[in-house]
Amino acid sequence: MNVKSIQTLVAEAMQEIKTINADEAYKMVDENNCNLIDIRDALELKNTGKVENSVHITRGMLEIYLDPNSVLFQQGILDSNKEMVLFCAGGVRSALAVKALKNMGYNKVSHIEGGFGAMSQSKFKII
Repeated sequence: MNVKSIQTLVAEAMQEIKTINADEAYKMVDENNCNLIDIRDALELKNTGKVENSVHITRGMLEIYLDPNSVLFQQGILDSNKEMVLFCAGGVRSALAVKALKNMGYNKVSHIEGGFGAMSQSKFKII
């Protein structure tokens, strides 16, 4: 059995995905050029707050809700023409999640380096 460590999985994902910093993400949100998706779990949001203008989709439900036929697209909550910008607490889960979305066929997808931690130290408003 040759099981990969989380470090190996993340390192492999990082070679294949687009990573942006919090300032780049803020500019994209400010210019209405992306869907900002928070993949942290509900307890994390409760304990640390929500990023204004983000859509919360837990990591476990991501592929289901980012199916092109999901209610989030049908109701206009997500725009399939805009880049999907994901974040978690620190950047590990979001890196793996971006790789999963690329496997689904998404081309315009990225994650925020440093995740919520970096965002809370930037221009993003935490509510």
